[in-house]
Formats: sequence, C-alpha cells, structure tokens
Amino acid sequence: MTDPCLTFRDLTLGYDSHPAVHHLDGRVAKGSLTAVVGANGSGKSTLMKGIAGLLTPMEGGVVKAPGIRIAYLPQRSEIDRTFPARVVDLVSLGLWPRRGLLGRHTAQDRADVGKALQAVGLAGFEKRSIDTLSGGQFQRALFARVLLQDADLILLDEPFNAIDARTVDELIALIRHWNGEGRTVMVVVHDLELVRRNFPETLLLARREVAWGKTGEALTPEHMLRARRFHEAWEDDAPWCETSDHDHDHSHEAHGGARAA
Repeated sequence: MTDPCLTFRDLTLGYDSHPAVHHLDGRVAKGSLTAVVGANGSGKSTLMKGIAGLLTPMEGGVVKAPGIRIAYLPQRSEIDRTFPARVVDLVSLGLWPRRGLLGRHTAQDRADVGKALQAVGLAGFEKRSIDTLSGGQFQRALFARVLLQDADLILLDEPFNAIDARTVDELIALIRHWNGEGRTVMVVVHDLELVRRNFPETLLLARREVAWGKTGEALTPEHMLRARRFHEAWEDDAPWCETSDHDHDHSHEAHGGARAA
C-alpha cells in the first residue's frame, strides 16, 4: 500500500468557533492527484488552509509525512494585484524556501526563474507589472512561483476560475507533469467534467466527507444528491457537532474506493 502523504484524524476546522469542515478522517497517498469538490461554502478552501497550516484545528489534526515540503496557492481573490510588483518579483517569491525572503539571488536562481516563466508560457514577461496581466497570465505567473518552490505536496485552490480554456488545458498539463514527477497534488475544482477527465481521485465535501475515492465512484448521482442535501441542511451558525458510530467511520483508506458518509 502506498505510504500516506497526509493523514486526517478527526479533523475539524472553522472560524470563530463555527466549524466548516467536520470530523474528517482519511489518508492522501504520496504521489496521488486529488480533486476537492463541493458547493460554495462546503469547506474546500478551509480544508486547504488547514493542510497548509494557516488554520489551527478545532479538533483532531493533520499528520504530514516527515520532511514534506508544501506549496500552497490560494484563490486569486486573496492576492492583492494592485501591489506595485513585476512578474519577476512575484515569481521569485517561490525561491524563499531556499533563500529566505531577504536572501540574495544567485545567477542560478535568476536562470531558474527564467525557466519557470518559460514553462508557463511567460518568457519575456519578467518586467511586466502584475496589474497589467490578464487573469490567465496572472495565474500562469502564480504557477511559475509554485514550480520554483519544488514542493512534495502542492495545494491549489480554484486555479481555473475565470481563465480561458487554452490556459486551463495548459495548467492541467503542468499539474499532470508535477504529478508524473511523483508529487502529491490536491486541487479545488468546480468543473466536474474537468475533474472526471483529469483527476483519478476525488474528495466530495459538504462540510463533511460525502464520498472519497476513485473519481468515477465518488461522483455518482447518489453521492451528488447526498452532498446537496447535506449542504442545504447546514446553517451558517451551525453548532459544534458530535460524532457518533452511525455517521463516523474511521476505516477510510487512501485509494480504497469511494466511501459514502
């Protein structure tokens, strides 16, 4: 059995004492490619922040494989594009794991930035201001920054929103390339057809796990209906919840087939 990159143990995450992800258990295998899907407000972005260490669990936890390096790309709406910076400045932030935020960049670093920009189709854009980029170009620059981080686990939160189809295809190709190198990749995605075509594994959330496993088994009409009903049942001021043997099963294993909640 493939070793886990991540293990969720009764993980509950939220804000201001209001849980948004409830009692999640399971494992993400090393080298897997997983889509995280669900309705708006279903806990997808909250889960990504929890994995990245930006949220402290309310209950339970996330166990990461020893020595794992993480690259996290939030939604574009969380990034200030009005800050006066050039494309090369934005992309070079991906060097911080090896240089620190104030470290001097070497000739090799500058060459690596150039290669990353070329890999995402932005060669020659180094001196462009980021506020002049189209949505697709800006997302390419962010992918170049991720590429420079050389991470073992890559977390991408809605990277395909409001960009053209050609850019989506090229970014998907880059994601599949990363995964082909043995990296573990988790991506929040809204387009279910895109998920079915490109992602072998899917976690379906409705503030709790609805189904998790191979994409064809997770995204069945029955599971999608259950996810919608779960989502509609939650209120924004949902109280702290308690688990029970009836609705909480700790037996989920990575790549073990989809399991309905």
